[in-house]
Amino acid sequence: MAELKIRDGDYVSDGVGGAVRVKGRDELLQRVLFKLTARRSGFLFLESMGSTLYALGGAAASQRQGAAKAAVVQALAAEKNLQVEQVELNGDQLTVQLNYEGEELNLQLTVQ
Repeated sequence: MAELKIRDGDYVSDGVGGAVRVKGRDELLQRVLFKLTARRSGFLFLESMGSTLYALGGAAASQRQGAAKAAVVQALAAEKNLQVEQVELNGDQLTVQLNYEGEELNLQLTVQ
C-alpha cells in the first residue's frame, strides 16, 4: 500500500484531482521525516507518535547530542528493519544515517 506524498505540510496534487502516492524507499523516508518532525504526544489517540526533538532547546548544550540521538531512536523504534546508525547535531541541523534492510539512507532536517 502506498502513502500520499506530503510536501511542506500539504498533499501533493497529481494534477487531475487526486494526490501523488509514494512507495518503497520514498514511502519509508516520508514516514521517517513525519515521525521526526511531529511532536510526540501531539496526537490524541497516538501518544507514542512523533519525537521529542522539539524539546532540544531546553537541554544543556553538553546534553543536546545525546538527547537528539535518543529522540531519533525513540521516534523510529516501531519501524521494522530500520536501524539508526548515526545521529549528528550541528547547531540546529540534524543529520541522521539509517540502515534499512542493508541500504544506507541519509536525511537532514532543521530542528527548532
